[in-house]
Amino acid sequence: MLGMTKLSATCNKRGNPEWGKPPEPIPDTPTEFELHARKLGLTKQTFAASAELRTWCEYNKDRCYIPEWLLAEWEII
Repeated sequence: MLGMTKLSATCNKRGNPEWGKPPEPIPDTPTEFELHARKLGLTKQTFAASAELRTWCEYNKDRCYIPEWLLAEWEII
């Protein structure tokens, strides 16, 4: 009889205990593109003039986020 009580107690814990709670906020972390641009010491105004950033973007365009306006300016799209 004791075994059935233990089984009954575990059966009552069905479902998602997080249901109805608001999701935790997603941390605001920089993208790989932003990290690489920062590493190169570039600003938004100097992105298009950087040959090294363009090479990195051409290599990583299908893997990392790159601003569409920059891809369009370089005609990589």
